[in-house]
Amino acid sequence: MGKIFDGKRNVKLGTSKHPAVVNVKTKKRMEEVAKIFEKNGWECTIEVAQDKPEDITDLEMLLNWPKPREAEQKVGRNDPCPCGSGNKYKKCCGK
Repeated sequence: MGKIFDGKRNVKLGTSKHPAVVNVKTKKRMEEVAKIFEKNGWECTIEVAQDKPEDITDLEMLLNWPKPREAEQKVGRNDPCPCGSGNKYKKCCGK
């Protein structure tokens, strides 16, 4: 069964409503990460805990945002066939 819309919208990561959550081990590392967030204008919550492993997945997601894909242009019926035969698409591979 498909996903049913529940009326809730996804909030963009790094905003005041949905801040990025980052765990680091040292205060020096916290300052480095805070500078990155401040430079880009993102909201974050940074937690310093030496006993927990470092977790910067939210920061990596914001820095490496996926780019939208471009759709390939479709071949029209009367365009030359892309196979290189020289015939129209409808007479060659479009059958």
